Amino acid sequence: MKLYYAAGACSLSPHIVALEAGIPVELEKVDTKAKRTASDQDYWLINPKGYVPALALDDGELLTEGPAIVQYLADLKPESGLAPANGTTARYRLQEMLGYINSELHKSYSPLFKPETPDAVREERKEYLRRRYRLLEERLAQHPWLVGDRFTVADAYLFTVTNWARHVALDLSEFPALLDFQKRVAERPAVQTALEAEGLKKAA
Repeated sequence: MKLYYAAGACSLSPHIVALEAGIPVELEKVDTKAKRTASDQDYWLINPKGYVPALALDDGELLTEGPAIVQYLADLKPESGLAPANGTTARYRLQEMLGYINSELHKSYSPLFKPETPDAVREERKEYLRRRYRLLEERLAQHPWLVGDRFTVADAYLFTVTNWARHVALDLSEFPALLDFQKRVAERPAVQTALEAEGLKKAA
């Protein structure tokens, strides 16, 4: 399998999950502005959506969208415990959390990375993010992980997205449990390996 990624982007989440599960994946870096891969392929021809992550499966299929990719990887190695079993309430709780991170956090960061975003919109998005983080802060103040009593793909996704805060000057100091969570995840060997491979070790 091959994972198309951009350093520090949301593709870091499936990269971490693959390492946590012990699943070997080939990495191919994508220039998301030029839409070219490290092997000089037109990324539009690989993934018509034009963004990362994308996972090229061994059977020739291409899987896109981070929440789908991380569940696929976790299900390849169910013994890893990275996702509860399909059909269980815990699995739906995991999907609930992945959906929340995807819609309420991930996409809310997007305008903050664009220099043309007006200051008023920038401040509105930051306040929106802080409101959405409050729910997670309450959860993490009572439990070390988002779902159940062990690290799952949802934690990898939250870590990846929250790591963007420093790059957009989003102050999260009011969320001590969240900041402790970020440190806890960053210390995991698989996360360290992923950060190093993407050239992010000093930034994490």
